[in-house]
Amino acid sequence: METQRCDIQGITETCFSAQNFFTKIADFDAEEDKYMAISVNYRGDVKAKEANATVQWLKTNKKVTFVEWCPTGFKVGLNDEPPAVLEDDDVAPSKRNIVMIGNNTAISRVFSERISKKYDLMYSQRAFVHWYVGEGMEEGEFAEAREDLGFLEKDYLDVLSEQATDEADDESD
Repeated sequence: METQRCDIQGITETCFSAQNFFTKIADFDAEEDKYMAISVNYRGDVKAKEANATVQWLKTNKKVTFVEWCPTGFKVGLNDEPPAVLEDDDVAPSKRNIVMIGNNTAISRVFSERISKKYDLMYSQRAFVHWYVGEGMEEGEFAEAREDLGFLEKDYLDVLSEQATDEADDESD
């Protein structure tokens, strides 16, 4: 079993590691996959100065990169109450913890490679459609939902292509 660093920078760096994301993105690249916004929420023994210094450290060491039109991108929340410890819990007590919620362009691969494919497969088999129709949903809403998912995929891809276009323009100047 590996022991983790429990200082602010250590827990923050661990939080931004792709292996700790709730959504598994196998080929996540911190420099290529751009964030549009990040909220980091610290709980416990964390001072504002430490949290802000850690955010700056993340940016300068390229642990996170933002789309060009979102230069700040971070919202930092602090709660001085220590994390709760429950009886018979398997989680070790800690003086502090962190939660990160981020909007990253890498999620577009999850939409296209997993969600869209599974949706198309299930809908082609008419799986569960009768349950939804029985509850009052109209069949046309399934096509609308798939179309909305396609628009969402395209929006994230547009963000990436805009970023690539901007970088190409900068290099040609």
